Amino acid sequence: MERIANHLIREKSPYLLQHLYNPVDWHPWGPEAFELARRENKPILVSIGYSTCHWCHVMERESYEDPAVAAVMNQFFINIKVDREERPDVDKIYMAAVSALTGSGGWPLNVFLTPELKPIFGGTYFPPAPRGGQPAWKDVVSQIGRYWQDPQERAKMLLAGDEITRALRQYAEAAPAGTAQGDPSWLEGAYDELRGSYDAARGGFGGAPKFPMPVYHHFLLRYGTRTGRKEALEMSLHTLRQMSRGGIYDQLGGGFCRYATDASWRVPHFEKMLYDNAQLAVSYLEAFQISQDPDFKKISEEILNYALRDLEAPAGGFYCAEDADSLPSASSAGKEEGAFYVWEKTELMQIAGEKAGDLFAFRYGVREDGNVESDPRGEFKNKNILYAARTLEETARRFQLDREEAAALLGQAQSKLFEARSRRPRPTRDDKLLSAWNGLMITALAKAFQVLGHAPYLRAAQKAARFLHENLYDPAGRILYRRWRDGERRVRGFADDYAFLVQGLLDLYEADFDPAWLDWALELTDAQNERFYDSRNGGFFMTDGSEDSHLLMRLKDLEDNVEPAASSVAALNLLRLSDYADRVDLRARAEKTLQGFGPLLRGSPRSLPYMLTALIGALTEPSQIVIAGRRDAPDTRALLERLRARFIPLKAVILAEGGSVQKYFTGKMPFLAGMTRIQGKATTYLCERRVCRQPTSDPAVFEKLLESLPP
Repeated sequence: MERIANHLIREKSPYLLQHLYNPVDWHPWGPEAFELARRENKPILVSIGYSTCHWCHVMERESYEDPAVAAVMNQFFINIKVDREERPDVDKIYMAAVSALTGSGGWPLNVFLTPELKPIFGGTYFPPAPRGGQPAWKDVVSQIGRYWQDPQERAKMLLAGDEITRALRQYAEAAPAGTAQGDPSWLEGAYDELRGSYDAARGGFGGAPKFPMPVYHHFLLRYGTRTGRKEALEMSLHTLRQMSRGGIYDQLGGGFCRYATDASWRVPHFEKMLYDNAQLAVSYLEAFQISQDPDFKKISEEILNYALRDLEAPAGGFYCAEDADSLPSASSAGKEEGAFYVWEKTELMQIAGEKAGDLFAFRYGVREDGNVESDPRGEFKNKNILYAARTLEETARRFQLDREEAAALLGQAQSKLFEARSRRPRPTRDDKLLSAWNGLMITALAKAFQVLGHAPYLRAAQKAARFLHENLYDPAGRILYRRWRDGERRVRGFADDYAFLVQGLLDLYEADFDPAWLDWALELTDAQNERFYDSRNGGFFMTDGSEDSHLLMRLKDLEDNVEPAASSVAALNLLRLSDYADRVDLRARAEKTLQGFGPLLRGSPRSLPYMLTALIGALTEPSQIVIAGRRDAPDTRALLERLRARFIPLKAVILAEGGSVQKYFTGKMPFLAGMTRIQGKATTYLCERRVCRQPTSDPAVFEKLLESLPP
């Protein structure tokens, strides 16, 4: 039977294209759909999700693919599909509305609007039949549709839409607007809140479901290093260890799933997101710098190798995600969650062989009857999710082997199983590129090169940055675009696109010392300040207001969540750039942002842990480390190795090579003009507020000087 496409046919978003042949007459977000709603006097249903969202797929199969349900939706509504990753601005507004109405939010997000786009009702997943106190989706749609056709009920709905919109606008205008100066006690408050929710046995903060939350590690590792509080460091290090041992981590192929449904990190939702893995790679690299535990180094390498293997685009840059669902086999009728990753013990033993298979099953918790104990829907019957149930040492003792022999057998089994898994039907990949998430990955790769010295990481970071500059940036207008797919760039960038990419460019400069990255970072920052900065209260709006006049309001991200808020990253970027460019105006904007968010930092510091690391920067004397030497010379590399082995987050590192590079920096900071090699040797200068200590060419002396820098 011929399939009929709906109005999504001209879209590039993988999520929207997944719904192209639904019987629901979906429209993309835009003026054509809004005008149709006004002309036909119909309410609007906006359904928001993303391509790797498991429950989005479930609701599509149960409801949106049902012709009877679609007929009701088409009868009563103008139906709009939105990819939240392309349009976080739309998602943010209506998520706030649904959270206010219901007390919770999530995806899929289904919200009903007036033709003027004012929210009147909403929710997340609805089942096809009444279940667990939830009404059936078809009943919800029918009832709201009938109410709209009743003049009295419609009047009530219009009034509700006005009231909800008014409340949202009051919320947007009221927060934040602070006057308090940065206070170190806010750091203590965040630490106390995290310590109060810390799961000392299993790691993490709070109960199930558990998210990795790299922003917590970003704060705890800096706070613990700054204060010397070992408990703060251990909270992060223990959590990172427990996460990497759980099923949330891909024990065969590397990379983390989005979250665990249980408190022990064992049962994940299996989608893998670029933003999670980019940030977690940095967390594990920093944990390695602090602890020198080789397991942290191993995990960071495995995360990045996964990204390079499965997410890197041929021309440069990185795709967004891999799906949670996949076909159990090529002949299967439908997809199942985690099918690509789970194992039956008989299959595993057949592939690995008896001896290596026994070791592998013991080490990774594999059982005949499956190891998923909490499985109310029976999705994982007789299946095993691999997790590090026992250590390598315990495994060696159990089978009376020495450590090296056990490791070799486990490695053989892992290689065979990975190869066998690669022949399974793969999860769908969301192959769009987002500027913001690529900025996070550039940071991860640049830091990995600095800490581990692997040249392929640097080359991939450079390639990604060049791709973004060539394809997603308009230098004439200083406009960064958010999304690239299938030869098309679309959607003017949001504040996080600018902030995350600037952060990546700063980290890339500290990896390869090409001043072009600093130039672009400054150009993007000036554009970000012009378009998004709130000159009255400080901080950055998500949108610049020029792309979509239909949005009800401009909002700011008011918390660091699975991704940090744009204002948090921008504040730290501004502090770093002020040290590179000697621009007091940038530091002033950072300080005003911290001041504006003061009420939140004081009243709910745990909600902004990343911004608190910017506060640490604002409270600390800026440090500049100048290395005068040739870029690839052995004596320069020796000094850089001492520097990069240490965890020193608050620093600006400048390579003074002479020539045009030296002129670039002396044009911004004249005091650098005299910093040259002494007696022909690479020389370091440690400076604070333009006052520099005695220069040295001795790596051991340099290392001692580094110990005195503020962490």
